[in-house]
Amino acid sequence: MDLPVVDLAPYLEIAAKPDPTPKEREELGSLCAVLSASLRDTGALIVKDPRCTAQDNDRFLDMMERYFERSDEFKRLQQRPQLHYQVGATPEGVEVPRSLVDSEIQEKIKKMPKTDQPSTPTGPDPKWRYMWRVGPRPTNTGFKELNAEPVIPEGFPEWKETMDFWGSKMISAIEVVAEMAAVGFGLQKDAFTSLMNQGPHLLAPTGSDLNKHGKVGTVFAGFHYDLNFLTIHGRSRFPGLNIWIRSGQKMEVKVPLGCLLIQAGKQLEWLTGGECLAGMHEVVVTDRTLEAIQRAKQENRSLWRVSSTLFGHIASDAILKPLGHFTGTPLAGNYPPIYAGDYVEQELSVINLKGKNGFS
Repeated sequence: MDLPVVDLAPYLEIAAKPDPTPKEREELGSLCAVLSASLRDTGALIVKDPRCTAQDNDRFLDMMERYFERSDEFKRLQQRPQLHYQVGATPEGVEVPRSLVDSEIQEKIKKMPKTDQPSTPTGPDPKWRYMWRVGPRPTNTGFKELNAEPVIPEGFPEWKETMDFWGSKMISAIEVVAEMAAVGFGLQKDAFTSLMNQGPHLLAPTGSDLNKHGKVGTVFAGFHYDLNFLTIHGRSRFPGLNIWIRSGQKMEVKVPLGCLLIQAGKQLEWLTGGECLAGMHEVVVTDRTLEAIQRAKQENRSLWRVSSTLFGHIASDAILKPLGHFTGTPLAGNYPPIYAGDYVEQELSVINLKGKNGFS
């Protein structure tokens, strides 16, 4: 089974028209239905956005490879544990996979068929991450730490422009997906995007050293869901991402060249009253990863696996609660109203990015 690929070009073209024809409206409706169904049934989909090119992704990956190749001592200069690592660098060994600390998820794993069970991490994730805020932040907010100023490493004069350029393109793609999902779910077109305005969106590339951690079975990101609204990734140069669809089946993700992967986060699950579940996933070294490592060695390329990940968030001061007809879903009672910022801080505590261990 492969994830559907949704080309956003027709939507962008038709949505820009002041008065689309009935046939065009029907085409839009069909596209939105495919997109929302994929988010509901698999927690993910692949999109092709003409505004986000493979060359744009490569430029970003090239810079991040150079950054992650710098010494650990250099990278630690950019860490901000007092801000929950929500800006700057997060060293390897800090993020704790949800599956290690969540008894509910552990029980869920035990009930899975062996073939669909995730790999078992032995401790915190052996990956670095860099958090870069994208887009405007609110002037008045009850969640200052989640809306902190960015950190720029020395020796990278192109850093801000490259991060902002790729980050803004990814946000633009997420906003279109959010519009289409709202339409597909039978909500107002701006039901999600209005809540995303001035959200603490984060461009959050990971860096995993395949020279150091290049053995089959090494878990770079243990089985987990994302706490945000929608996550978007450009294509990585090294495979290894597995996702679990709603049925519980495990799938290896293959992102075509020039495409982007979208995953449903916990905030989307909240807003749909459990109709659309946050997608579970992991990143593991596989045989296909080893093949990519060999090709990279032959071509004298970097052996850092970089993910061009962006977390699209609901605004910190907005209320998370089931929207529209989703208030009537059977599970709606499991999603009581909560400030998005409070929800994020609760989740960060669990995965060790906030609290006493996160400040060591």
